[in-house]
Amino acid sequence: MINRRYFILGCGAVTAIYAVGLLSALFSRSVRAEQFAINYTAEQWRQRLSARQYAILREEGTEAPYSSPLNDEHRQGVFSCAGCDQPLFYSNTKFDSHTGWPSFWQPIEKAVATRTDSSFGMVREEVHCSRCGGHLGHVFDDGPAPTGLRYCMNGLAMVFTPQSA
Repeated sequence: MINRRYFILGCGAVTAIYAVGLLSALFSRSVRAEQFAINYTAEQWRQRLSARQYAILREEGTEAPYSSPLNDEHRQGVFSCAGCDQPLFYSNTKFDSHTGWPSFWQPIEKAVATRTDSSFGMVREEVHCSRCGGHLGHVFDDGPAPTGLRYCMNGLAMVFTPQSA
């Protein structure tokens, strides 16, 4: 038979376990067990990327809104991963989301992959390069037709190559 004391102690234990799990999710990133076609050591990535690119692509950082020149890029061409040069988005899928980051409604087939990101007390879909695993940004379901998706990307995570005439 459960008495009041055991009920209260049980509720307290469940609350403590939940709080530890929540804090762990809020303040830590899970270790990735994924393997990618392109793998470098942290030092090799640091040599290949600028400090700001490294913080975004390898440490899942975010650039300040409206800070990327790619936000205002309107020429025909291809946006590729700054880490491995894999083509990610065609310019005809880019749109102005008024969020301050380059946004696209569809990636190139098999160019990106997603995983659940539960950092900072929210659940989002993180987008990364399928070839090197570099963090690109997040995808949301508030984009335009035909997909209804908004791939909100960090401009420093990409390079733009204009289409030749």
